[in-house]
Amino acid sequence: MRTATPIIVALGLISTVAAAAPTIEQMRRNRRVLIVTALAASDARVIEQQDVLIGWKHEAEDRDVTVVEVIGDQVHGASGNVSMLRRTRHLPINSFAVILIGKDGHEAIRSSKPLTGEMLSERIDVMPMRRAGQR
Repeated sequence: MRTATPIIVALGLISTVAAAAPTIEQMRRNRRVLIVTALAASDARVIEQQDVLIGWKHEAEDRDVTVVEVIGDQVHGASGNVSMLRRTRHLPINSFAVILIGKDGHEAIRSSKPLTGEMLSERIDVMPMRRAGQR
């Protein structure tokens, strides 16, 4: 079993961790956001989701997806206060969830199980902004 690493590090997206990283709200209209949340990075579902996302890296880039991890009391991939993110996005505190947020800010998918790359691609590809050719 591999050690859990924040997915943005594993994907080589280290620049998104910078202190000036945008908030999820600031990404609206420009990026889709995939939030992965759990109590601990060692959660098997976090590791499974990370593995899926590593294999889905090019598809994520093509679809303007930014991965934000809210693990325990830390946020990776976006600026923001953990408590506020959990409250405004209705993120569970003690369990795993993955949430896809469209460019328009709507919640497109919420799952208590890891999502496959195919599921993510299919859902994004039918989104209005994607179908309109806006990536």
